[in-house]
Amino acid sequence: MRSYAKVVVRLVVFGMLFFAGVSCLYAQDVQEKVKTAMQMLEAKTSALGAAKLEGGTLSFGDTDMNGNYDVVDEVSDNNGCTATIFAASGDGFKRIATNVIKDGNRAVGTMLDPNGAAIKKIKVGEAFYGEVDILGDKYQAGYEPLKSTSGAIIGVLYVGYKE
Repeated sequence: MRSYAKVVVRLVVFGMLFFAGVSCLYAQDVQEKVKTAMQMLEAKTSALGAAKLEGGTLSFGDTDMNGNYDVVDEVSDNNGCTATIFAASGDGFKRIATNVIKDGNRAVGTMLDPNGAAIKKIKVGEAFYGEVDILGDKYQAGYEPLKSTSGAIIGVLYVGYKE
């Protein structure tokens, strides 16, 4: 009976280690996907021109992004993720182009979580990559600050994969 218990304990420990390793590999794989999707979003927006914010409208070159879903949908279609462009609004950042869904519709007009980990990094001009809660759902995500030609933070680029 003692040897049976030892075998069971070893199998349980092995199973726990195996699943922990698989989980770690999954998290690394998802973060690589986040970075790849973010590179595409950055390339697509910067190809349009310099970012600027005037009167609440965020533009890249001559292309207004408020309500323009072409870029976020293309990134989503090619990477299987969600994508959003935020514009600075008051003390926060408002979704102006997104394929994140809330109540069956695009979550345009909703704000980046003012208490989340991402906004703390963005407000000091740094990127954030990691797990976040978006409108009640967990995502592995990336956020990159958008800066004007003068260096002011005028928006945020986001990509994420729902867990």
